[in-house]
Amino acid sequence: MEIRSAADIESTEAVEGAHLQRLAGGEKANVQRFVIDPGAVVPEHSHPHEQVGYVIEGELTFTVDGEERIVGAGDSYVLAGDEPHRAENHGTDQAIGLDVFSPPRDDPDWEG
Repeated sequence: MEIRSAADIESTEAVEGAHLQRLAGGEKANVQRFVIDPGAVVPEHSHPHEQVGYVIEGELTFTVDGEERIVGAGDSYVLAGDEPHRAENHGTDQAIGLDVFSPPRDDPDWEG
């Protein structure tokens, strides 16, 4: 069993105002914590990984297939692998949450 404390893991700023921490990871999935500052934009991107997320605090506006969807604290979501998506924090508070990627996603660069 592997245990990783978020307090011991350095955060990476993937794009301006969007910070990631790669938490526990296994052979088939991994968990990342995100903190997205007010006004920050995660540009449209896609990846082969299925992404399942949960917002703990704040809210994000996702754009998928031209449709905007607001995901707030207590909401969870699923993005299929290779599904182009974008996220923005239009609020005044940080959006904080967790994403699970399967297969594991090691590269936090949303611009790729």
